[in-house]
Amino acid sequence: MKKIINEPADVVAEALRGVAAAHPELLRVQTDPAVIVRADAPVTGKVAVVSGGGSGHEPLHGGFVGSGMLAAAVPGAVFTSPTPDAVQAAITATHGGAGALLVVKNYTGDVLNFETAAELAAMEDVDVRSVIVDDDVAVKDSTHTAGRRGVGGTLMVEKIVGAAAERGASLDECEALARKVVSQVRSMGMALTAPTVPHAGQPSFELAPDEMEIGIGIHGEPGRARVPMGTADEIVAQLLDPILEDLPFAEGDDVLLFTNSMGGTPQLELYLAHGVAERLLAERGITVRRRLVGPYVTSLEMQGMSLTLLKLDDELTELWDAPVHTAALHW
Repeated sequence: MKKIINEPADVVAEALRGVAAAHPELLRVQTDPAVIVRADAPVTGKVAVVSGGGSGHEPLHGGFVGSGMLAAAVPGAVFTSPTPDAVQAAITATHGGAGALLVVKNYTGDVLNFETAAELAAMEDVDVRSVIVDDDVAVKDSTHTAGRRGVGGTLMVEKIVGAAAERGASLDECEALARKVVSQVRSMGMALTAPTVPHAGQPSFELAPDEMEIGIGIHGEPGRARVPMGTADEIVAQLLDPILEDLPFAEGDDVLLFTNSMGGTPQLELYLAHGVAERLLAERGITVRRRLVGPYVTSLEMQGMSLTLLKLDDELTELWDAPVHTAALHW
């Protein structure tokens, strides 16, 4: 294992110190428990949009804390759910009297711990709602989930609902909007190599030089199939076809296309794949109205990619376009 670290047990704590040093104008980092909080939180009368999960997926979620997106992010250990007390601390630090919306990826630990935190916050008379993101079409159940996994679509929920909260939307409105995005977003990923968790010291699975894994999760969970290595055209089609069939997306739809690196795939290859996806969508009469390309929902240094499609309407497009200023997204 070659990584730029000191002790494996200290990776997250030391990385959070770096986050605080790099972005003091956007956020502050609380410790014991670890929480990344928007610099101006709490904002009176504003719904606090809070998310989080295991570290190792950066910039998800801490890179999305700031104006127009998350009020707080709760980082657990690498690939490990944050504890309920950390989630509760994030709620306490950010709610401004208008309640909090928890955006939770569908992993068993995340769901249980965020639900417990919501119950604890309710005991302090804070109105807290939870929305589960389960956009991965690859599998029904996996190593860490009951039902579909939450992956790239989480970013769509956080950006769109964060924009609505920034405009003063109520907790009811933010919750309904989050559920709308979840109902209209689908994702699928693939891997060429496995990630190596620092405290494990070895890859989470093995692939032969001529193999790829289709349908992986962001923790290195197995996917639909281990198949021979293909061309970019073949890889994109194997990801895109199940996504399109699942919603289903249809001719005449407007979409946001998110082409995501799993951490180790360079932009050169990612843009190549994005161009293929745009071409295949155009051939089906589906119009890409908005785009995002880059390493935003990663799995440490895994080589691979994922595609996410969100079916757009005027409301979702306007909220996606709304100003955002975070460490990872800024327009």
